[in-house]
Amino acid sequence: MDRIGQMQHTIERLTRPGRGILAADESYPTITKRLSDFGIESTEETRRFYRSLLATTPGIGEYVGGIIFFEETLGQRTDEGQLIPAACEAQDIVPGIKVDKGAVELAGSDGEKVTQGLDNLGDRLDGYVEQGALFTKWRNLYQITPELPSRQALEANAEVLARYAAIAQSRGMVPIVEPEVLMDGDHDLARCAAVTEAAQATLFEALRRHRVLLEAIILKPNMVLPGKGQPRPAVETCAEETLRVLRRTVPAAVPSINFLSGGQTSEEATAHLNAMNQAEGPKPWVMSFSFSRALQNPVQAAWAGVAQNKEAAQQAFLHRARLNSLAREGRYSATMETDQA
Repeated sequence: MDRIGQMQHTIERLTRPGRGILAADESYPTITKRLSDFGIESTEETRRFYRSLLATTPGIGEYVGGIIFFEETLGQRTDEGQLIPAACEAQDIVPGIKVDKGAVELAGSDGEKVTQGLDNLGDRLDGYVEQGALFTKWRNLYQITPELPSRQALEANAEVLARYAAIAQSRGMVPIVEPEVLMDGDHDLARCAAVTEAAQATLFEALRRHRVLLEAIILKPNMVLPGKGQPRPAVETCAEETLRVLRRTVPAAVPSINFLSGGQTSEEATAHLNAMNQAEGPKPWVMSFSFSRALQNPVQAAWAGVAQNKEAAQQAFLHRARLNSLAREGRYSATMETDQA
């Protein structure tokens, strides 16, 4: 299979009906914080056990089409001795890999960030392919204030994301491009919409400039929401604003938009995804999920670092994934939250 054929096949697998993507790609500091919230110590063994627990959840492939991992996980094995990427493939789940190296200060800016990791990216991708990864993820961050993000930050981050995507596609890997406008702050819904539109418009200009094949990318954007310091509007209002921005900025050639949860609760993220899929009007893309905390928090709470809780944790994962699968189809209801059947 040639490079383009490989990417098309990966896209087809990731976008099959009812399925989304799990982001289990937390770096060492992030996973340490997330686990500590539930009284779990982050060690190589606890991380291995936990991410193996996710990949081997019976039946999870019905709802999860891909899992994004941290590089450590690609070389780890399940309790049965199978490499974790191979365990994913056994459930028709596509293994993916986070490839950015985190955000650093953008020189010359007013404290804004740009994501690093382009150095030797091609060589790293070659190694990840050998370990079974078929798609990649790169995240950029945009802070909202009355003045920010600046044009400098918008263009610098778009350029980095586009260069990353072009390199990933040169290896036959599907790039997830993630321009995350942060929820932190007191901004209102309109301000988030304006910044999100600017970030996405600048990104797609750069993707075209770098000749990235839009049919072989996945966009992972934030939902349009007010800052954490503001009251939350109705889910239908947020859905309408998010769709308005997407229709203005995202070409129909893009096959799938897989939203990040961005600090929302599990229930909030699922409800917002459902509202977008229920909304009227043109939606030329698959609209699904690529949640991290909104999928994993209930799992970590059920597990609590105790091996004997593995089955309960897997049931929590399966339940949460099923609800988001229903939201992808616009068939979720809050009454389903307590239905474990």
